[in-house]
Amino acid sequence: MKQYFLFDLDGTLTDPKVGITTCVQYALADFGIDEPDLDKLEPFIGPPLKDSFMEFYHMTEEQAEAAIAKYRERFQDTGIFENEVYPGIYDLLRTMKAAGMHMAVVSSKPTVFVERILKHFKLDSYFEVVLGSELDGTRTKKAQVIVEALRQFFGDKPIPHDEIFMIGDRKYDVEGARAFHLESVGVAYGYGSMEELKEARADYIVKSVAELKKLLMREVEEKKRMDEVHRAQQPGGAKPQSQGTKALWRVLLPYLVFMLAKGAVGIIMSIIFQSLARNPELTDYLLIQNGETVSLTGLAGILAQIVSFVVAGLMILPYARPMIRKATEEMHLTHLKQEPASNYCILALVVVAGVLGLVSLMNAMGAVNVAAGYQSIAGTPSEIPVLLGLLSFGICTPVAEELMFRGILYNGAKKFMSLKMAWVLSAIFFAYYNGYGAVMFYGLLLGLLLAYVYEYFGDFKVVVAAHVVGNLVYYLLNYTALTQINIFGWPLALVCVALTVGGMFLLARQKKVF
Repeated sequence: MKQYFLFDLDGTLTDPKVGITTCVQYALADFGIDEPDLDKLEPFIGPPLKDSFMEFYHMTEEQAEAAIAKYRERFQDTGIFENEVYPGIYDLLRTMKAAGMHMAVVSSKPTVFVERILKHFKLDSYFEVVLGSELDGTRTKKAQVIVEALRQFFGDKPIPHDEIFMIGDRKYDVEGARAFHLESVGVAYGYGSMEELKEARADYIVKSVAELKKLLMREVEEKKRMDEVHRAQQPGGAKPQSQGTKALWRVLLPYLVFMLAKGAVGIIMSIIFQSLARNPELTDYLLIQNGETVSLTGLAGILAQIVSFVVAGLMILPYARPMIRKATEEMHLTHLKQEPASNYCILALVVVAGVLGLVSLMNAMGAVNVAAGYQSIAGTPSEIPVLLGLLSFGICTPVAEELMFRGILYNGAKKFMSLKMAWVLSAIFFAYYNGYGAVMFYGLLLGLLLAYVYEYFGDFKVVVAAHVVGNLVYYLLNYTALTQINIFGWPLALVCVALTVGGMFLLARQKKVF
């Protein structure tokens, strides 16, 4: 949990545009440079002045120092107060201080000016550490300011890197954080562009102070929510408990609708096909298509599967859609950083290797045929058209099941229990739903993986895609009878398990989910 927050000043807490740009304009005029457009001077906000004068106006080091002296001539009494606090900052800092969070200001601006600005705008009381550069030109780099702030916070004690956020609007803030393995929050409402913050690889990017508050307070709010859940379980917690019961019912009702709809449609489809089977001409047509024999039983089963999952999915869609949308909004702030393409490749490896490993393991243990219901439909090529099998197991089944088990059950469970408990509970429901024996074990592992993927990537579409890939691999292995090959035994099982565990380790080391 984050406990320490290092804030940049200019472009993060306050908007200093008028003060900084007019003082730069004043300094440039002393060199005979007329710059009437203050917007062109915005790049001076954030980085050290010396670097900016040398970069943007090609000054020598001596000239840049002279320009800084001229800049401060106007800034120290006038420009310093041509500034304003961003709306929402006071509320943010009050809330954070009330929550017991430790805050510091780390700026490239001289410390003496930082202290005067904070005092002038009555912001000084919120910060335990206030630091900037020195008037003699030392400690101008953001990384140098950060290291001094960390020293003042922790002294000789170990630095808890995972408990610290660096918040700023420029790449210098992000780079300073990365130098000390700290997570960074880029604020796009300041003077660094979204592109600049992304290129600097900010861990999170927010577009407003309101978004920043939600991000920084999310762990505190989650703790409050869990405290309420725990209080509801104690004597005297009748009202919260009734709210939990209501939330539980909102999860179980769609599950009942899903199961009843799927079962009812299956029965109806069975009756329809039994009636059709009494027609000899239709039976002959169904049994012989394109010169190949097709099992009427297999065809009836696969069509019933498709229709039942489509109907069941549509029945629960009104429940699932708002819950998925709400979960997306809640996950948004914790998934602002775009996932690298390599993580999606690792996920694909985990899913494919996981399925191959489980199939090989079950084959080695002689447990493949436990899934009799599945095998009767996903058996040999002569039993059903392959396209219908792909449609059923590759699209209809995973989409409907994800709407129910991750979209509704998992998202709903998170409202009245901890994240870990919701993770395990949704997987247990999914395992029970899948049947018995080896398939139940497969369902449990798949349920755990898919809920983890949901939290890791924060995107429901990624979860559906992972489920689709897993189902297609499993279906095609059975459809083509590849599992009968001797290769699907202990050696392949061990290799695939190693790849799956290795892939999960690579993902987990980048981001903590539970």
